[in-house]
Amino acid sequence: MNKEGIPSPLKDGLDAFSKEKNTSTLITDLKALFKANVLLANVLPVFTGYWLSLAFSNTSFSANWSLFLLTMIGGTMVIAGALIINNWYDVDIDTVMDRTKNRPTVTGNISLKVVLTMGIAFSLFGFILLLFTTIEAAIWAFVGWFTYVILYTMWSKRRYTLNTVIGSVSGAVSPLIGWTAIQSGFHLVPVVLFLILFIFQMPHTFAIAMRKNNEYKAAGVAMLPVVHGFAMTKRQIFVYVACLLPLPFYLVSLGTTFIVIATLLNITWLALGIYGFFTKNDQKWARVIFIYSVNYITILFLLMVIVTLPLFG
Repeated sequence: MNKEGIPSPLKDGLDAFSKEKNTSTLITDLKALFKANVLLANVLPVFTGYWLSLAFSNTSFSANWSLFLLTMIGGTMVIAGALIINNWYDVDIDTVMDRTKNRPTVTGNISLKVVLTMGIAFSLFGFILLLFTTIEAAIWAFVGWFTYVILYTMWSKRRYTLNTVIGSVSGAVSPLIGWTAIQSGFHLVPVVLFLILFIFQMPHTFAIAMRKNNEYKAAGVAMLPVVHGFAMTKRQIFVYVACLLPLPFYLVSLGTTFIVIATLLNITWLALGIYGFFTKNDQKWARVIFIYSVNYITILFLLMVIVTLPLFG
């Protein structure tokens, strides 16, 4: 029995539970601050770009471990830094929107000063690490960072529906970071990877904007469905998905298996896009488009790695 009248074993148990809860809260806050899902989605193309660059230059993966670690850690830190700064800047918007109101910048679990310091520190360390790979890789990382932080977050997001186009550029450069750590980016493969990621992000983001239309409207964010309505957004989704159709055929070097699977994925997505013109449940349809888009890009970029495995045999 301690002076608070609580038996010692029970007190120890309560302390342990409190510590576990605090640890759990911190992990949850950090995942939200780093936008864990978005971060992972952007890191995969960095890896795929690096992997394909090795494959197409007949370079050994095992002989370049240090370069691989510098590229992946540096690229991840730059992307994380940009996402953290986005959280810092968008705290007023996040306070209004239901899906973001539990971020630590809103709840106050992590102070805005600490968040900004983290964002700058991660960005700088990431750039420094990438400079130990190639200058071109660092330049592409800066292009992505500047586009996302300055042109998207601070300039266009609240003002123009073109914010989605601008934001898509930042995500599309990620495979170029990986590719140019090995060789020059003036090659058809990284250009096509850029186009696939750029175009994919448009219907993906439009689907999110449709699902969260009321929240974006309340926050004053100029997303396409908020400004021009669902009918226009559905047409835009269809057009952008259609633009994906020819791109796998520019990657013939990846083989027939890749082209066939990628084309089937594109046709399926296009069919879902067409269905949107006839459905009466826009929210359900937008959710399907969102889920499909996430799986689409994951499968596609993992498939690029799988079909090139024999090149390392």
